[in-house]
Amino acid sequence: MNRATGNYVTSTTSGEAVQAFLPNPLPPSNPSLAVESFVDANRTAELALARLSGVSGWVPSVDWLLYGAVRKEALLTSQIEGTQATLVDLFDEEAGLTVSNTADVQEVTNYLRAFRLVQDNLRDPKGLPISVRLLCEAHRLLLDGVRGTAKQPGELRRSQNWIGGTRPGNAVFVPPPADRVAGLLGDMEHFIHETSPALPPLVRIALIHAQFETIHPFLDGNGRIGRLLIAALLEDWHLLPEPLLYLSAYLKQHQTEYYRRLSGIRTDGDWEGWVAFFLEGVAHAASEAERGIVAIASQVAADRRHLLESPKSGPSAYRLFERLPMMPRFNIERARQILDTSFPTASAAVNQLVDLGIVKEITGQKKNRTYSYESYVDLLTR
Repeated sequence: MNRATGNYVTSTTSGEAVQAFLPNPLPPSNPSLAVESFVDANRTAELALARLSGVSGWVPSVDWLLYGAVRKEALLTSQIEGTQATLVDLFDEEAGLTVSNTADVQEVTNYLRAFRLVQDNLRDPKGLPISVRLLCEAHRLLLDGVRGTAKQPGELRRSQNWIGGTRPGNAVFVPPPADRVAGLLGDMEHFIHETSPALPPLVRIALIHAQFETIHPFLDGNGRIGRLLIAALLEDWHLLPEPLLYLSAYLKQHQTEYYRRLSGIRTDGDWEGWVAFFLEGVAHAASEAERGIVAIASQVAADRRHLLESPKSGPSAYRLFERLPMMPRFNIERARQILDTSFPTASAAVNQLVDLGIVKEITGQKKNRTYSYESYVDLLTR
């Protein structure tokens, strides 16, 4: 594709003059995006999202699904940036249990806080729309008290950054100069809020994510905020009623291709290659999430049936079971708090679930025991 997607301007950083890339406003032009080349891919991705939306009705509470899906996305988008936390670490931390890698877990928790902030604003008629201001607020939470906390949390960068290489002069990519960032984001925001867009919504989301990553408006956290923006747009544009898609799983699995496709926009003008890759990722991730929901719904239903068929199970055990998908790791004290009952009653409820093989004690200790809804955790961590 013979298309210029921007131009280079001279910028100075760390005492070196470098050529910084200044992207053209969206949408691609000269020539325009070849939408006809991925009509089928776009339809496939939209149908996959529609099936994912429909299958969420298989479980009694969509909150169960959101608990796992949002945490998987938070974990995987953080792992792309080098965070080593696991999903079980996150479950343990939320249960008040001891985790070794607290710094990494905090990064994932911060992403969850940033995501909730964006979602709450978009669902509130008086909240902020998708905008530079909202992304800055999310960025402030993302870097709060973790790696990058000294890199202007919540603020657009005021200095030149670069990606790859040991110094600006041998960088893989140098984003736009700092004094151009606000204007470029303003153009992107205008594209987001077009009243009569000509392109399909998933195609527009692909373009917006790539543009955001090219602008690289923050000193740290650009990848995570850029992927959070995908999730926000999917919900805001009614492609998904709830954030059930964890696209970062696909992007992490194809991380080299992910970066190569983004780079190809700048070097070769290949917007089409990036959009095709993105649409394939959405279709794949939606299908994986759909299979996961079916598996979880089947497992929870089987365990509930087993519990109901047991003559020894009491009301407290039923109530505790219904909370397990949102607290897959716990101790007796946590169960007592959830049930708002006495310690002996909570202990009896937990023991009933253990006896039925629904939950498992995982410490092997006599005291300070921890319990896990293992079959559910296994499904989420596959």
